[in-house]
Amino acid sequence: MSELHVSTAEDLAPSPADIDAFHRRLHHVAPWALDAETAQSSGMRRLAAVSARTVGSSKLWMGQTHVAPATASANHHHGGSETAIYVVSGNPEFVFPEDITDGEDGGPPREIRIRTTPGDYIFVPPWVPHREENPDPDNEALVVIARSTQDAIVVNLPDLRWTGSVRTTSDDVTGCS
Repeated sequence: MSELHVSTAEDLAPSPADIDAFHRRLHHVAPWALDAETAQSSGMRRLAAVSARTVGSSKLWMGQTHVAPATASANHHHGGSETAIYVVSGNPEFVFPEDITDGEDGGPPREIRIRTTPGDYIFVPPWVPHREENPDPDNEALVVIARSTQDAIVVNLPDLRWTGSVRTTSDDVTGCS
Protein backbone atom coordinates (compact mmCIF):
# COMPACT_ATOMS: atom_id res chain seq x y z
CA MET A 1 0.00 0.00 0.00
CA SER A 2 1.50 3.36 -1.03
CA GLU A 3 1.58 6.28 1.33
CA LEU A 4 -0.42 9.43 0.46
CA HIS A 5 1.80 12.52 0.14
CA VAL A 6 0.27 15.88 1.08
CA SER A 7 1.90 18.84 -0.69
CA THR A 8 3.21 21.63 1.51
CA ALA A 9 4.02 25.22 0.64
CA GLU A 10 7.69 24.21 0.39
CA ASP A 11 6.82 21.53 -2.19
CA LEU A 12 4.91 24.01 -4.37
CA ALA A 13 7.18 27.05 -4.13
CA PRO A 14 10.06 27.60 -6.54
CA SER A 15 13.51 27.91 -5.07
CA PRO A 16 15.03 31.41 -4.87
CA ALA A 17 17.43 30.39 -7.66
CA ASP A 18 14.40 29.85 -9.95
CA ILE A 19 13.15 33.44 -9.49
CA ASP A 20 14.88 36.29 -11.31
CA ALA A 21 16.22 39.10 -9.13
CA PHE A 22 13.59 41.61 -10.30
CA HIS A 23 10.77 39.43 -8.95
CA ARG A 24 12.32 38.86 -5.51
CA ARG A 25 11.03 42.12 -4.12
CA LEU A 26 7.78 43.99 -3.64
CA HIS A 27 7.12 46.98 -5.88
CA HIS A 28 5.57 50.18 -4.57
CA VAL A 29 3.73 52.42 -7.04
CA ALA A 30 2.84 55.83 -5.61
CA PRO A 31 -0.08 57.82 -7.07
CA TRP A 32 2.29 60.25 -8.79
CA ALA A 33 4.00 57.31 -10.57
CA LEU A 34 0.89 55.96 -12.32
CA ASP A 35 1.48 55.43 -16.04
CA ALA A 36 -0.84 57.17 -18.54
CA GLU A 37 0.79 55.37 -21.47
CA THR A 38 -1.91 52.71 -21.61
CA ALA A 39 -4.86 51.89 -23.85
CA GLN A 40 -7.63 54.49 -23.73
CA SER A 41 -11.27 55.02 -24.68
CA SER A 42 -12.77 58.45 -25.21
CA GLY A 43 -14.56 59.89 -22.18
CA MET A 44 -12.25 58.30 -19.62
CA ARG A 45 -8.62 58.28 -18.56
CA ARG A 46 -6.86 55.05 -17.58
CA LEU A 47 -3.68 54.99 -15.49
CA ALA A 48 -1.64 51.83 -14.99
CA ALA A 49 -0.27 50.98 -11.56
CA VAL A 50 0.70 47.32 -11.99
CA SER A 51 1.75 46.31 -15.50
CA ALA A 52 4.71 44.91 -17.39
CA ARG A 53 5.91 48.45 -17.96
CA THR A 54 5.58 49.67 -14.34
CA VAL A 55 6.58 46.65 -12.26
CA GLY A 56 7.37 43.84 -14.71
CA SER A 57 4.15 41.88 -14.14
CA SER A 58 3.41 39.16 -16.68
CA LYS A 59 -0.12 38.00 -15.81
CA LEU A 60 -1.84 40.95 -14.16
CA TRP A 61 -2.79 44.53 -14.97
CA MET A 62 -4.15 46.90 -12.34
CA GLY A 63 -4.83 50.59 -12.40
CA GLN A 64 -7.46 53.25 -12.10
CA THR A 65 -9.94 54.88 -14.43
CA HIS A 66 -11.27 58.40 -14.14
CA VAL A 67 -14.62 59.18 -15.79
CA ALA A 68 -15.20 62.92 -16.08
CA PRO A 69 -18.46 64.52 -14.91
CA ALA A 70 -21.43 64.22 -17.29
CA THR A 71 -19.65 61.95 -19.74
CA ALA A 72 -19.66 58.45 -21.19
CA SER A 73 -16.78 56.33 -22.43
CA ALA A 74 -16.66 54.93 -25.90
CA ASN A 75 -18.26 51.51 -26.35
CA HIS A 76 -15.52 48.90 -25.96
CA HIS A 77 -14.51 45.44 -24.73
CA HIS A 78 -11.31 44.02 -23.22
CA GLY A 79 -10.68 41.04 -25.50
CA GLY A 80 -9.96 37.79 -23.68
CA SER A 81 -9.19 39.59 -20.43
CA GLU A 82 -11.41 39.27 -17.36
CA THR A 83 -11.89 42.64 -15.67
CA ALA A 84 -12.77 43.38 -12.05
CA ILE A 85 -13.82 46.92 -11.09
CA TYR A 86 -14.05 48.49 -7.64
CA VAL A 87 -15.91 51.80 -7.32
CA VAL A 88 -13.85 54.23 -5.20
CA SER A 89 -15.88 57.42 -5.64
CA GLY A 90 -18.81 58.74 -7.61
CA ASN A 91 -21.71 56.78 -9.03
CA PRO A 92 -20.55 55.43 -12.37
CA GLU A 93 -22.99 53.44 -14.47
CA PHE A 94 -22.01 50.40 -16.53
CA VAL A 95 -23.98 49.71 -19.70
CA PHE A 96 -23.90 46.46 -21.69
CA PRO A 97 -26.13 44.71 -24.25
CA GLU A 98 -28.91 42.48 -22.98
CA ASP A 99 -27.49 39.75 -25.21
CA ILE A 100 -24.18 39.88 -27.07
CA THR A 101 -26.06 39.01 -30.28
CA ASP A 102 -28.57 41.87 -29.85
CA GLY A 103 -28.74 44.30 -32.71
CA GLU A 104 -27.84 41.74 -35.36
CA ASP A 105 -31.09 42.66 -37.16
CA GLY A 106 -29.58 46.09 -37.85
CA GLY A 107 -31.17 47.85 -34.89
CA PRO A 108 -29.30 48.91 -31.79
CA PRO A 109 -28.92 46.30 -29.05
CA ARG A 110 -31.13 46.59 -25.96
CA GLU A 111 -29.12 47.99 -23.06
CA ILE A 112 -28.84 46.94 -19.43
CA ARG A 113 -27.61 49.60 -17.00
CA ILE A 114 -25.96 48.93 -13.62
CA ARG A 115 -25.93 51.93 -11.29
CA THR A 116 -23.19 51.77 -8.66
CA THR A 117 -22.10 53.45 -5.43
CA PRO A 118 -18.69 53.55 -3.71
CA GLY A 119 -17.74 50.12 -2.40
CA ASP A 120 -19.47 48.21 -5.24
CA TYR A 121 -17.66 45.69 -7.44
CA ILE A 122 -18.36 44.89 -11.10
CA PHE A 123 -17.10 41.86 -13.05
CA VAL A 124 -16.76 42.21 -16.83
CA PRO A 125 -16.32 38.84 -18.59
CA PRO A 126 -14.05 38.60 -21.65
CA TRP A 127 -15.35 40.03 -24.95
CA VAL A 128 -18.48 41.69 -23.43
CA PRO A 129 -19.13 45.08 -25.09
CA HIS A 130 -19.84 47.80 -22.54
CA ARG A 131 -19.31 51.44 -21.65
CA GLU A 132 -18.91 53.44 -18.46
CA GLU A 133 -20.97 56.56 -17.85
CA ASN A 134 -20.82 59.23 -15.19
CA PRO A 135 -24.16 61.06 -15.03
CA ASP A 136 -23.02 63.37 -12.20
CA PRO A 137 -22.69 66.88 -13.68
CA ASP A 138 -20.13 68.03 -11.07
CA ASN A 139 -17.98 65.13 -9.82
CA GLU A 140 -15.55 62.73 -11.44
CA ALA A 141 -16.06 58.99 -10.88
CA LEU A 142 -12.99 56.95 -9.88
CA VAL A 143 -12.70 53.17 -10.14
CA VAL A 144 -9.85 50.71 -9.58
CA ILE A 145 -9.49 48.03 -12.24
CA ALA A 146 -7.74 44.65 -12.21
CA ARG A 147 -7.38 42.50 -15.32
CA SER A 148 -6.33 38.91 -15.87
CA THR A 149 -3.73 40.03 -18.42
CA GLN A 150 -0.92 42.44 -17.68
CA ASP A 151 -1.78 44.33 -20.88
CA ALA A 152 -4.67 46.81 -20.74
CA ILE A 153 -6.55 45.47 -23.76
CA VAL A 154 -9.12 47.93 -25.06
CA VAL A 155 -11.08 47.34 -28.26
CA ASN A 156 -13.17 50.42 -29.10
CA LEU A 157 -16.48 49.72 -30.87
CA PRO A 158 -18.96 51.85 -32.84
CA ASP A 159 -21.83 50.57 -30.65
CA LEU A 160 -22.50 47.80 -28.13
CA ARG A 161 -22.36 45.09 -30.78
CA TRP A 162 -19.15 43.09 -30.84
CA THR A 163 -17.66 43.54 -34.31
CA GLY A 164 -14.39 41.65 -34.10
CA SER A 165 -11.06 42.70 -32.73
CA VAL A 166 -9.60 46.07 -33.56
CA ARG A 167 -7.10 46.47 -30.77
CA THR A 168 -6.27 49.81 -29.21
CA THR A 169 -2.78 49.82 -27.72
CA SER A 170 -0.85 52.25 -25.56
CA ASP A 171 0.55 53.70 -28.81
CA ASP A 172 -2.95 55.12 -29.49
CA VAL A 173 -3.07 57.29 -26.34
CA THR A 174 -2.48 60.63 -28.03
CA GLY A 175 -5.66 62.57 -28.59
CA CYS A 176 -7.74 60.51 -26.12
CA SER A 177 -9.39 62.25 -23.20
